Amino acid sequence: MSAAARPIALVTGVGRSIGIGAGIARQLARAGWNVAFTYWTPYDARMSWGAEAGAADAIAKSLADEGAETAAVEADLADPDTPERVFDEVRRRLGDVTALVMCHCESVDSGLLDTTLDSFDRHFAVNARATWLLIREHGRRFQGAHGTGRVISLTSDHTVGNLPYGASKGALDRITLAAAHELAPLGITANVINPGPVDTGWMSDDIRDQVLRRTPLGRLGNPQDTAHLVEFLCSPQGQWINGQLLKSNGGFAQ
Repeated sequence: MSAAARPIALVTGVGRSIGIGAGIARQLARAGWNVAFTYWTPYDARMSWGAEAGAADAIAKSLADEGAETAAVEADLADPDTPERVFDEVRRRLGDVTALVMCHCESVDSGLLDTTLDSFDRHFAVNARATWLLIREHGRRFQGAHGTGRVISLTSDHTVGNLPYGASKGALDRITLAAAHELAPLGITANVINPGPVDTGWMSDDIRDQVLRRTPLGRLGNPQDTAHLVEFLCSPQGQWINGQLLKSNGGFAQ
């Protein structure tokens, strides 16, 4: 397939080459999509793993190696004007988006007693409000054939000691599942994926051991596990899956 004939996916939250977002972007490129992606270096820089120098360029090159045209857009999704700007930039550089895959997040551990107002508001701005605004922008602009549009969000059911993250991801779930019905007349499906614990470099040895004990298949999840499901949902064969919260976690038990 020529690059010009490929449909376009927008994948948010692709800031690290070993992350879930990067794995999804590469799988979609491999499956015949052109891929735009967003990243936000200041978020990674303040997390324990730190910013990955040159990540956006390296990820873009890996997508191009799969035959995809690509566009990397640095995007602060805490800013309510960003989703419109991102879609404008993707349209200018690649064309109209067919599939919106949201892997972005704000995730800073804190519980009921120690979460600050600033942290709580930032989590909801990034995880919930930006998700709504991105979906809204996709719905307003979608011009594809009926039944080809896709919205996919990544969620989490972790809440204990992780209050603002878990609560804002719960809001993300509801926003996305509403889109499955409200955007159906446009020919867009919407689903949520819970990938469970995926080892992208953040796990301590203790967490890794706990996850292994609770996972029947006896291994850790990896970005490719989630990427395969996203590829299926974005394919014509996945068009009958709509309005679902799908667990892709190897049977992990809380």
